[in-house]
Amino acid sequence: MRILVTGGTGYIGTHCCIALIKEGIKPVIIDNLSNSHPVVLERIKCITGFKPDFIHGDLRDKNVLSHIFVQYDITAVIHLAGLKAVSESVSKPFEYFDNNICGSLSLIASMREARVKTLIFSSSATVYGMSDQQPVSENFARSAVNPYGHSKLMVENILENLAIGEPDWRIIVFRYFNPAGAHESGLVGEDPIGVPNNLAAYICQVAIGRRKYLSVFGADYNTRDGTGLRDYIHVMDLAEGHLSALDYLCKRPGYWAVNLGTGQNVSVFEMLKAFRHASRRDIPFRIVQRRPGDVAECWADPSLAYRLLGWKAHRTLNEICIDAWHWQKLNSFGYLDKNANNHAKAD
Repeated sequence: MRILVTGGTGYIGTHCCIALIKEGIKPVIIDNLSNSHPVVLERIKCITGFKPDFIHGDLRDKNVLSHIFVQYDITAVIHLAGLKAVSESVSKPFEYFDNNICGSLSLIASMREARVKTLIFSSSATVYGMSDQQPVSENFARSAVNPYGHSKLMVENILENLAIGEPDWRIIVFRYFNPAGAHESGLVGEDPIGVPNNLAAYICQVAIGRRKYLSVFGADYNTRDGTGLRDYIHVMDLAEGHLSALDYLCKRPGYWAVNLGTGQNVSVFEMLKAFRHASRRDIPFRIVQRRPGDVAECWADPSLAYRLLGWKAHRTLNEICIDAWHWQKLNSFGYLDKNANNHAKAD
């Protein structure tokens, strides 16, 4: 089985590829490297013994996609590629719609031409918008409140209608909550280019000394400590969910939207406390204005994933913090850290 992983050198993609290889599946990666590093390919090889085939390309380039489907015997696609920063999407809506929607349409068109009709799409909990109820389940109304969420919601609608019109498609849409942590080896983890948009990555960079303090975006929400509540899921739990989805889709056609989360909510201050405990370091912070597009609280009802796929998250918040800190200690400057790269090659 050959699986095409779009965005496969990114944070989630790297961990998904490791999970696939551990199960004997050889992924093929396409990525434009806009927010990732090619050195992760060597890191994947260090962990698994296998270096995935890599194509540097953009999903909007149909010639590149056609070449991939012709050259490789692709049986399914895990579609992770896309821009993903909520606050950035507010100031760059066109770029988000162009990249996330047009890229997805181009991929779907190439899959149809190649008669590959098994797809896992990485959507987001942002499609639930300002939900009045928590935790959120898959049958809740969808109402995105920022361009990033709208782009995910539009692709969800496209895929749902595609599965109705062409019922031989096998599609699972995963609504991710908040991936965090890193592979236990410390060789791969979250290394955003520029200012981190995710809390755990930002905390790591403060703890290692790359940033002076954590900006807490709002402490006046109507929550137990005034900060936003989120559902943080270990990235390896998330990656393993994709294996469960592939196994399920092999058995039946159809369309399913499924939450991937833990069902537990954690505040910003609670995450800070957990990370201080894991790293034994102080994390300076400052409270600043809320970010546009952020919601006060959002966590998952993950029960459908267990009923449908037999999947549930096992790793704890403490493990998330320990693994994230292990990654950051070994890679002070991320994948560009020369000492870390030399160590990885030696291993």
